[in-house]
Amino acid sequence: MRPRWRTAVVAVLGLVSCFFATPALADHTPLPAQVTLVGSLQSELGCPGDWQPECAQTALAPVAGSPGLFRASFTVPAGSWEYKVALNGSWDENYGAGGAPGGANIPLAAPGGVLTFTYDHATHRIVDDAPRALGAEAAAHWVRRGLIAWQPPAAAVRFALYTAPSGGMSVADGAVVGGSAHPLGVRAAGLPSDVRSAFPHLAGFRALTVPASVPVASVLTGQVAVAAFDASGALVDATGVQIPGVLDDLYAGAARRTLGVSWSGRGVPSFALWAPTAQSVSLSVDGVGTVPMRRDRDGVWTAVGARSWRGASYVYSVRVFAPTTGKVETNTVTDPYSVALTADSTRSVLASLSDPALAPPGWARLRKPSAPAFTAAHVYELHVRDFSIGDTTVPAEHRGTYDAFTDRSSAGMRHLRSLSSAGVTHLHLLPVFDFATVPERRSDQAVPGCDLAALPPASEEQQACVEPVRPTDGFNWGYDPWHYTTPEGSYAVSPDGAARTREFRSMVAGVNGAGLRVVMDVVYNHTTASGQAPKSVLDRIVPGYYHRLTLTGQVETSTCCANTATEHRMMEKLMVDSVVTWARDYKVDGFRFDLMGHHSKANMLAVRHALDRLSLARDGVDGRSILLYGEGWNFGEVANDARFVQATQANMAGTGIATFSDRLRDAVRGGGPFDANPHLQGFGSGLFTDPNGDPVNGSPDEQRARLLLQQDQIKVGLAGNLRSYRFESRTGAVVTGAEVDYNGQPAGYAAAPAETVTYVDAHDNETLFDNLQYKLPASLPMADRVRMNTLSLATTTLSQGVGFWHAGTDLLRSKSLDRNSFDSGDWFNRVDWTGGSSTWGSGLPPRGDNEAKWSYMRPLLADPALKPAPADMAAAATGAADFLRIAGSSPLFALPSATEIQRRVAFPIGGPDQAPGVIAMTLDDTAGKDVDRRWERVVVIFNASPTATTQTVPGTAGRPYALHPVQAAGADPVVKSARYTGGGTFTVPARTVAVFVS
Repeated sequence: MRPRWRTAVVAVLGLVSCFFATPALADHTPLPAQVTLVGSLQSELGCPGDWQPECAQTALAPVAGSPGLFRASFTVPAGSWEYKVALNGSWDENYGAGGAPGGANIPLAAPGGVLTFTYDHATHRIVDDAPRALGAEAAAHWVRRGLIAWQPPAAAVRFALYTAPSGGMSVADGAVVGGSAHPLGVRAAGLPSDVRSAFPHLAGFRALTVPASVPVASVLTGQVAVAAFDASGALVDATGVQIPGVLDDLYAGAARRTLGVSWSGRGVPSFALWAPTAQSVSLSVDGVGTVPMRRDRDGVWTAVGARSWRGASYVYSVRVFAPTTGKVETNTVTDPYSVALTADSTRSVLASLSDPALAPPGWARLRKPSAPAFTAAHVYELHVRDFSIGDTTVPAEHRGTYDAFTDRSSAGMRHLRSLSSAGVTHLHLLPVFDFATVPERRSDQAVPGCDLAALPPASEEQQACVEPVRPTDGFNWGYDPWHYTTPEGSYAVSPDGAARTREFRSMVAGVNGAGLRVVMDVVYNHTTASGQAPKSVLDRIVPGYYHRLTLTGQVETSTCCANTATEHRMMEKLMVDSVVTWARDYKVDGFRFDLMGHHSKANMLAVRHALDRLSLARDGVDGRSILLYGEGWNFGEVANDARFVQATQANMAGTGIATFSDRLRDAVRGGGPFDANPHLQGFGSGLFTDPNGDPVNGSPDEQRARLLLQQDQIKVGLAGNLRSYRFESRTGAVVTGAEVDYNGQPAGYAAAPAETVTYVDAHDNETLFDNLQYKLPASLPMADRVRMNTLSLATTTLSQGVGFWHAGTDLLRSKSLDRNSFDSGDWFNRVDWTGGSSTWGSGLPPRGDNEAKWSYMRPLLADPALKPAPADMAAAATGAADFLRIAGSSPLFALPSATEIQRRVAFPIGGPDQAPGVIAMTLDDTAGKDVDRRWERVVVIFNASPTATTQTVPGTAGRPYALHPVQAAGADPVVKSARYTGGGTFTVPARTVAVFVS
């Protein structure tokens, strides 16, 4: 995925490790010689200007008897200011909000008069004593009903919990005002081991004990704060409190409740909303009025309706304290467990997913394509709107909708059926849950006002015409979740109410009828909004719970938007319940988890367990056949297991849940997705063997060395990216996959082949064809570009594990070099399933994500020789399909375990003298249990070089070999000249993958 906000995030996709640590403590740096208050107020305090760390006029002085504490008082004029602290007269070491190194500026609303600023080197926090509302910062963490974790100033010796049912607490004149105080104790031993394990990012915090006399459940419905006092009784700090831990402790039983709307056998709806901090909750049903709700002991509010309510819209009215505003708010909000919505998601709709009226004909008896072993899965990734919006063979009212998948005679459906017959097993749909960025009524969707097709191929005009309508057009990838368990309305012919449920199910049936199982792209790692924002749902029901917060209480946004906290029990429950609903009630056959590394390994195992419990007899679904995979990238505030054991690439080994492998991707394509210079070449784009002449690739010796490393990385990928797989490396040594380097990380990380998704392009970044256009020599003829596209796809198709193609990549799909087409509109994302016209040369792609590379793009897009003709697209499609057929022709391409792969898959040509640009792979069925009844041995030669290669493959002599029947009878005349000449010697033409069988 990547919307525009993913640019910085995805730069770390397996390329580097990110470290987001907690604020450093006392031994981080020596005591500073100078501590300076820096900010927009310095010129008012006698400095020559603002933000000057060297200015002595705003220096803080050491506090006698308190090493590490610095303090000063200044007369600050009334107004709004910002500040932070800088050490030793420079910006080299500075701290902002929450004591974060280089952190955010701290806002100051000064009433006018003397203010005192105190810096604590133990926590790197600087605070002021200006009157302020409590709650903007929440640095204390209520982790259990009797325990609060906090890192107060070193001078703090006494602590108190402050509570205010209606909010409004503040700090004024050195005291907390507006609340009631409850003394807190101190646990000298610190946080208990189980708490440190559950909250590793708080492990070094002090442990404050809450007396049993505090009515915890009651005080949590209002504002809570913690204050610290020094030995003299002076207030030294006060902060708001984060409460997810104590909510999980108090209301653990809620995880066993059925939430949302459930229906009795007589068709009576019951409502259940978890809102443990709410002071009151009521239900507003259209045509009925306001219905009060009753609070259960587990924080769930309930009400029972009437049969006549079916189809009515409803919302909840939740009266709750909101830390972001510091007061009690009455929020009108939709149901987070909604299964139906009005158009544009303004109200939830009462619908039963078991209602026969919502089932298309034959739904109960739907026959699914057989579920392949996960290692035999081949996935095709598609966007619902892309699929049909420009397909004139689809009825106009169905274009861009779920219903387009019911039009069996359309060009798109014919293409899907051809892929299915060749060997694609799953159709992966980009987000189809309710998302926030597209008007759901077709009449509200803006369209560009230009004749885009008439504009020059390298023009700025196309993107300039698309730009004004992007926020309100009909296109977006959809990675901005609003309601997790309702189908997206903009893809529905009838977006209002539960009709979209029927349409979604018709789509599933249509895809299944084409021979493909359905994978759904799910995004539980963030929401489109938080706090009191209009499109915020979860945070307006239980403020501060569902989102992951920084140490000082701000919402984390490393994924782009408001990160969810699936480490919290009820957010995990929401995710698991949602996935089960899609699997059971919509018969979805697989799930791809966006930014899965931001979830915990435990989250993903909980999903797997819940799905495995679904059975055909009870649920109509075989849950064990459901495919799970996701992005196991390691970055952000959770990086390196900072808050839990993440669902990252290495951590998911042994779970059977797959992660995308960037290893083979980068080795085949060359470079990485975010190179400043896109001319970096790889195995599939001519590195060393067919240099493009750009100095960025280095000297010939450097290119050769890098290419041989890439060949090792590709071999590991072809063998399932296993950490334990042994083979002869480029050095001549026998190594394991884990010992092959990938940018300082192990290339091999999986324990079993089903744990790797092998790919060379996806919706993120440039398409494979566009990427090759950047990297291949400018003079290379189109026929050779087509061959390199096919060769690159063959590496994923013939690998062990889950294979993955981006939609249209088999047709040389181009997005006119757009590197992030999430909001680029239909023009830059269109596909011609007939292969009649290439979308290459559709103009320079949108400025925001692409302008830095426009200088590289212009000459390419303007060159008519680089635009594929229909014959080129046909050659690419038939060539790619042949490799699908080859992969499906032998179980040797879908081995079930690391043991079997080690026994049967080999790369017998290694060492420093191996041919650059050539990989030889053998698949052996001569030992052990017979796997392939047809062939005893398969030899695959990948020749990415521009000349024919002759390779003598050790261990293959003494047997006859013939070109694979698919290739011998296929449409590629070049591969038919590949020969086995005896004695283990094979000759393969340039830019060709030849498969021989014996």
